[in-house]
Amino acid sequence: MKKIILSLAVVLVSLVSMAQKPEYMQAMGETLGGFSTCKNVEDFQALGNKFEMIANAEKGEWLPLYYHAECYILMSFVELSDPEKKDGYLDVAGKSIEKLLTMVPGEAEIYALQAFYFTGRLVVNPMERGQEFGQLTGQATGKALAIDPTNPRAKMMQLQMNIGSAPFMGVDPKSFCPQAKELLANWDNFKPKSAIHPNWGKDQVEGIVKGCE
Repeated sequence: MKKIILSLAVVLVSLVSMAQKPEYMQAMGETLGGFSTCKNVEDFQALGNKFEMIANAEKGEWLPLYYHAECYILMSFVELSDPEKKDGYLDVAGKSIEKLLTMVPGEAEIYALQAFYFTGRLVVNPMERGQEFGQLTGQATGKALAIDPTNPRAKMMQLQMNIGSAPFMGVDPKSFCPQAKELLANWDNFKPKSAIHPNWGKDQVEGIVKGCE
């Protein structure tokens, strides 16, 4: 009974806190909408700066910092030619992720994002970084799935890692197609905690499934 009362109290406190911050929710909602129009490094950087401003104003909230890191990770993928710039963007993302791990160490989404970050580091120089950052990606994904085995972003990172390493293991990458199709079919069954919580990744899985056809 005490546990039930305590759980209800936590939920009520969360709801009250959210209700007291309509400006924060509005700012986050509007800024999140910017992802749909980002096309280049400059776009993602401008969006990341907006999230950083929200993070500085709402120091107790972890989501602005999360999206700030995500923007800079995406910048490393959008940058096509300069490895130093890629690493520079990832340096910025890494600092935000370290803060996130301190703020919410038990949040699966953070470790899924960290896996994405490590993948970015690997992609800068696959030949030299494959082993180190492949292991780190696997570790971060494992932590995310240990916290929440249903998290679709963690499942996606694991799937991408398995497909990427398949040729080196003598495995046909298409052997993971059934897993990809299942993940896509069940994607919408996972309900984010709020409208501003992470919900990205479905389009990447759609791309994997399309490649299976």
